[in-house]
Amino acid sequence: MIFKDKEKTFSKTWVVCICAIFCCVLWGSAFPCVKKGYEFFHIDTASVPTLILFAGTRFSLAGVLVIIFGSVTKKKFLLPKAKNWWRVGLVSLFQTALQYTFFYIGLANCTGVKSSVLNGLGVFFTILAACFIFRTEKFNLIKLLGCVLGFGGVVLINLGGDFSFKFTLIGEGFVIFSGLSSAVAAGLVKIFAKHEDTTALCGWQFLCGGILLVIIGLSAGGRINYIDVGAAFMLLYLGFLSACAFTLQGFLLRYNPVSKVAVFKSTNPLFGAVFSAIILGETSQLLSWFTLAALVLVCLGIFVINKFGEKAFKIKKTE
Repeated sequence: MIFKDKEKTFSKTWVVCICAIFCCVLWGSAFPCVKKGYEFFHIDTASVPTLILFAGTRFSLAGVLVIIFGSVTKKKFLLPKAKNWWRVGLVSLFQTALQYTFFYIGLANCTGVKSSVLNGLGVFFTILAACFIFRTEKFNLIKLLGCVLGFGGVVLINLGGDFSFKFTLIGEGFVIFSGLSSAVAAGLVKIFAKHEDTTALCGWQFLCGGILLVIIGLSAGGRINYIDVGAAFMLLYLGFLSACAFTLQGFLLRYNPVSKVAVFKSTNPLFGAVFSAIILGETSQLLSWFTLAALVLVCLGIFVINKFGEKAFKIKKTE
């Protein structure tokens, strides 16, 4: 079997490339599909508790899917080790509870195209967290240049046709906070995967985080009163994409440096913008020079960091 030796398989460059891009395709489709989910379930996007409830339902489902998959493949019920439940809880807090509370509220107050580009900043936050919080990489001027290019993209995507700077805390701000939370989660998964099965870690953090969001949403008065076949299918797809993408990313992070995985996430904002244009009809914003230039800057910044940042560090080490 190809996955018999997971470390050998998931550390191959071509496997990393295919798996990481596949994850980005799934994540890119999430931006417009979440918005379509709001429509299918007749969700009032002004109701924060209902948004949180919807997010919790999606990730509880994702957790169940991962746990079922892991249980079937391992031929036993998938459970984390008793000593690792605190690790599951910590990852759950950042990767599911905080990240998607910010994401769902922010997406409801921001266009799909803009959200996809802003969310691309999560790559930079991941690099910065690896350098200054988790100390798994060293920061240098090349990486600083990449971050400047990325934030330049953020400035451009926020410039309207009248050159005004439009930014709201619960819109663009929350999408950025979502990226920050995602960066911390990626660092935690990289470290914790050494102590716990990756599938168990991903599945149970989704389920615990999802249930927490459901409880918060219901307690605050959130309600989902409408469902049909289309809505159920959309919810199933959203659960599947999360289960598949994050579990796959977990394996990639476990067996590769964070930067090696992050370089491929440069395609995330691109897929998000394209899918938003196709599904939501946001073609005018996609084809504006502001958005196109922002996409170029974000992707270029990520490429510079991951292509040259570590090489510069390695040269210093050999001197």
